[in-house]
Amino acid sequence: MGGCAGRRLSDSEGEEANPALRPPPQDRQGTHWKNAVGFWLLGLCNNFSYVVMLSAAHDILSHQRAPGNQSHVDPDPTPTSHNSSSRFDCNSVSTAAVLLADILPTLVIKLLAPLGLHLLPYSPRVLTSGVCAAGSFILVAFSHSVGISLCGVVLASISSGLGEVTFLSLTAFYPRAVISWWSSGTGGAGLLGALSYLGLTQAGLSPQHTLLSMLGIPALLLASYFLLLTSPGPQDPGGEGEADTAARQPLINSEAPEWKPGSSSHLSLQERWTVFKGLLCYIVPLVLVYFAEYFINQGLTSSEHREFAMATTCISDTLGISLSGLLALPLHDFLCQLS
Repeated sequence: MGGCAGRRLSDSEGEEANPALRPPPQDRQGTHWKNAVGFWLLGLCNNFSYVVMLSAAHDILSHQRAPGNQSHVDPDPTPTSHNSSSRFDCNSVSTAAVLLADILPTLVIKLLAPLGLHLLPYSPRVLTSGVCAAGSFILVAFSHSVGISLCGVVLASISSGLGEVTFLSLTAFYPRAVISWWSSGTGGAGLLGALSYLGLTQAGLSPQHTLLSMLGIPALLLASYFLLLTSPGPQDPGGEGEADTAARQPLINSEAPEWKPGSSSHLSLQERWTVFKGLLCYIVPLVLVYFAEYFINQGLTSSEHREFAMATTCISDTLGISLSGLLALPLHDFLCQLS
């Protein structure tokens, strides 16, 4: 198989010791792009089910199937409200329940991963992640109760959490550029996952058929790992010369871009500064999380500690999301009780 499953990392060490075994430059370039695209697809597919479950949260809590027909979704559900006089669209259960079901298993996995997940080979972990993602879509699609649907959401969370720990650890054996491709893929999942669910349901597909149509995503994840990724090669610093040179280029040209009337906001500098100061409490934690993750990858620890460090640091965002979900539960009830 492709990926890291079929070969041992010790094979790569032998290649590093013998420069004659290194592939020619064209082959290295092809390998670079295969790994770059592979990690982008892994990031996309790994977070896709997580995003879709959050996008479908309202449908998961409000759409109920007739007991005698599990293949039918009521096209015009009537949500049950805490308070019919509330001006908010309330379900009997807050959508924060879906958020918690979608994030708490991931938090548990990330907490326990540093204790011994590295003892399990990568291939079984990736296979488990793909199976859980597919199982989440199927279980939620054919569910006839909120409880079963939430179990499907838990499977999506297990898939995302296990995959994130696994693939971030895997980046330690590849050139440093792959972490950027992975991150780009996870960002793409946020956009494509939400838009695909919204677009398909707005086009007339039921939530059930929309979820079933996404079963190709777990298959793509497995194909990207087992067929597209190459075996971890020697960490050749010289092979990243172009990338490092490009990274040192100035982000903007020396000449300022021509200003066009109406192209800027009407906010004054004072107003912008006021808004910016109010956002600092959100910006600073995000900066610290991503700074730590990327700083570790860029050499805070070159290589025997990096695999463990990458798997451990990713707990930060999950912990923050979990706390927000816990706070959203009582807030939902409070708002729904307002007349």
